[in-house]
Amino acid sequence: MTPSPPARSWALRIFIIVAVLALGIWGVGYLLRPVALVAVATRGKAVRAVPGSVEVKAEFANELKSAVGGRVAHTTLDVGQRVSQGDVLVQLDTGDVDLEIERTKNEIVAARRKVELGSTLRADVLNMRDTVANLERQVAAGAYPAAELEKQGRSLQQIEQRMELDEVNLKLSLETFENSLRAKEREKQKMTIIAPADGIVTQVYARVGDLIGSNSPIAMMISVGRVVEAKLSEENFAAVRIGQRASIRFLTYGSEQYNATISKILPSADSATQRYTALLEVMMPAGRALVPGLTGEVSIIISERANAVIIPRRALVGDYVYVVEGNQLVLRPVEKGYESLNQVEILKGLAVDERVVVEQQDRFREGDRVRVQASSQN
Repeated sequence: MTPSPPARSWALRIFIIVAVLALGIWGVGYLLRPVALVAVATRGKAVRAVPGSVEVKAEFANELKSAVGGRVAHTTLDVGQRVSQGDVLVQLDTGDVDLEIERTKNEIVAARRKVELGSTLRADVLNMRDTVANLERQVAAGAYPAAELEKQGRSLQQIEQRMELDEVNLKLSLETFENSLRAKEREKQKMTIIAPADGIVTQVYARVGDLIGSNSPIAMMISVGRVVEAKLSEENFAAVRIGQRASIRFLTYGSEQYNATISKILPSADSATQRYTALLEVMMPAGRALVPGLTGEVSIIISERANAVIIPRRALVGDYVYVVEGNQLVLRPVEKGYESLNQVEILKGLAVDERVVVEQQDRFREGDRVRVQASSQN
């Protein structure tokens, strides 16, 4: 007996309602599934790299000091100012030194005139020589005792020695004044303080009108050049060589990575941290500056291997990864190969094109059903 049309209509309605409810329940269940951010295992170049921390420093920091004391008459120093080697930065008041230089110059003129005139004993020496010559003639004629001649000769010798000593002292006095003049002129030069090298002023300690002492700090400067230091552990340092390529990420600039090259390797470890230092040449793009104080991490490339299965390093949970099979998570052990800053080679346990969870793995458990969303970062 076939159902009547009203019965068939009610059966169809009930079927539709049940189907809609089932679809709704499935949809709600699907929407309630957690979202797993995934990346796809790809084939590419695997890189073996050693990690380290980096810090940007100025090539040198120079505390600008005055070699002499005085009052600051003029200064161009200002925080943030860029200066070039030889620029005049501070001028001390030279008034007192100028007066001493002028006095010393006058004393030199007088001392030179005294040297030109010679000893005041010169006339006495000439007179004594004439006397001795006259006595020699008298002794030859037998009119004067020879003993008296010898006595007069000794007197002449004494007065000649006194004259020579007097003239030596006159020359010494002149040289002393000349040396004093050079010392004062050098002191005056030191009162003009110039930039010892190209740099940037970071601190200023002395202003116009300040009275400073000898060896007093005036300002702090850092060089224009920058040094990027990589700090490495002892076990990683052994494989590092000059010329090796590296990848750097600075915390200030987020996830951006910059290419670098090892330029120098310091042979000894830091006594406090027992970490070794390598210097890097970093290729920074326009608009990105190496500012002293920047820190980050570096990955120095030791060796490479082509045609490898690679995934983001952040997909690892120890020696495991969460693999999405269908819509279900499987915690799968893997064998790692080369590791770099962001990627890791998988030797066993994962195939190309399989999807792995790359974020918040602690939210999941094996067997969880998830909604899959591609990660924006690899």
